[in-house]
Amino acid sequence: MCRAVLESEEGQATAEGINKGIVYLMAFPYILIGGLGYFIYRKLKTK
Repeated sequence: MCRAVLESEEGQATAEGINKGIVYLMAFPYILIGGLGYFIYRKLKTK
């Protein structure tokens, strides 16, 4: 249902917003895991 509404819209502005939100939600966990990995690496490197 959501897909049909997004595809039928004229300006596609809502669809672009939804896509950017999905990318944001997908990227955020990877950034957190990367930051945690870097922190652990730095802690182990200094010892």
